[in-house]
Amino acid sequence: MEKKDSRKSSGKNVESGRNGRNAESGRDSRSRRNRQDSKCKVGRVCSIIGILMIVAVIILCSLLVLPEMIGFHMYHVISGSMEPTIKVGSLLYVREENVEEIKEEDIIAFYSSVEEGSIITHRVVKNNIVSGAFRTKGDANDTEDPTPVPYENFIGKVVLTIPYIGQLLTVMTSFYGKIAAAAFIVYKLTAHSM
Repeated sequence: MEKKDSRKSSGKNVESGRNGRNAESGRDSRSRRNRQDSKCKVGRVCSIIGILMIVAVIILCSLLVLPEMIGFHMYHVISGSMEPTIKVGSLLYVREENVEEIKEEDIIAFYSSVEEGSIITHRVVKNNIVSGAFRTKGDANDTEDPTPVPYENFIGKVVLTIPYIGQLLTVMTSFYGKIAAAAFIVYKLTAHSM
């Protein structure tokens, strides 16, 4: 009788041991599923962020490439002489125009001198067709520019300004911006291969 009881009790232990393993394996599979679900969610979030970043790059690149194709020049504002009208860091779109069509109050881009090559963006105070020169002034400046701008230094009329985008594009095309873009691409490639 003792043997039967011991078998029963050992049988119960074995059964409860099996049930315990089943319960443990159930918990393990649930926790594995939870980890997999969280990895999937993180993967989805990363994919969405990656897609948004790619779309942003495409939009920013199109801001640079498409206007050039239809005759616009683009410039990044680095000084505050036209503030508050044109903020530092803005992206300017400049279109070539006939000098005779430029009126007072138009904003134009021009070379400070043909030899120097730096580009200035100021407002036209007077277009003197007879002398072939513009009188200009920066909105933030108290006085007109000291020298007239000869027509041969004229680049074009500012037709569109986009605040802060010029600064972003400058960062993206800088050495560090290129390194960040390359690192992101490598990360995305290695993340998808895992």
